Amino acid sequence: MYSLGFVSAILPNYSLEQVLKFASENQFECVEIMCWPGNSADKRRYAGVCHIDVDDPALGHAVELQEKYGVRISGLGYYPNPLDPDKEKSEFYIEHIKKIIRAANKLNIPVVNTFIGRNPHLNMPDNLALFEKLWKPILDVAEQEQVKIGIENCPMLYTLDEWPGGKNLAVSPAVWDHMFKVFPTPLFGLNYDPSHPVLQRMDEIKPLYQYKDRLHHIHLKDIKFDQEKLDRVGMFALPSEYHSPKLPGFGDVRWNAFFSALGDIRYRGPLVIEVEDRAYEGSPEDVEAGIRTARNYIKQFLP
Repeated sequence: MYSLGFVSAILPNYSLEQVLKFASENQFECVEIMCWPGNSADKRRYAGVCHIDVDDPALGHAVELQEKYGVRISGLGYYPNPLDPDKEKSEFYIEHIKKIIRAANKLNIPVVNTFIGRNPHLNMPDNLALFEKLWKPILDVAEQEQVKIGIENCPMLYTLDEWPGGKNLAVSPAVWDHMFKVFPTPLFGLNYDPSHPVLQRMDEIKPLYQYKDRLHHIHLKDIKFDQEKLDRVGMFALPSEYHSPKLPGFGDVRWNAFFSALGDIRYRGPLVIEVEDRAYEGSPEDVEAGIRTARNYIKQFLP
């Protein structure tokens, strides 16, 4: 059945062992582990977290720790912008994704989660052409290593440097259809988060049925949409001006329908809570309480 976990990015100061120990003590079966490079200069919230350094030749400890605590790693996560207009940055991000894919194979971890990326200076057709060019070598490595790729559907449109187009193309079924037509390998799929369609005023349930064979990993996050604020600033303002990420159950995602759909399609993969709720970030104790609060809400839907 389902395997319930959380994203390790919310525990940036924990070691891998501390993360897995916390998961074990709090009734989680899995964790998505962040694998940013150790010298990452990315200062975005939740970015730059490294619980497994894929440049470290001693990767075997990750296998031992999973066995020690009875918690498996659901996937390795790294969320940069591979289509960055800075060629040097783009090449670095792409090469690091490849390293993570190879590490996932060595560790017998089934999926690597990331973003497609976006060049904010290009229109959509030109970005799609750039995606086809830059993503082929990544997916070639995924094929060689037989590791799945889960693309998160986050628009990455929250700060002034990301406005107006965001830094991730893969935000809609129209783009996903193009992605999977260009690269039809079944290894290429989604790390689906229902909060992102809600932000875009889209149906968050339909994609579960439409892309059931491409669901490699699922994030559980909610958002609270503030219509009153939207009425004031308009939809072309920064989305952070009219919505807030929330723990599951505290926002507008239709969780009853969501889990009903997962049952209908017989999804059997990981369900990983992503905590980005500022109400639960005041202290380390608040963060841990947030993870447990989300767990308690989600548990009602699980067998």
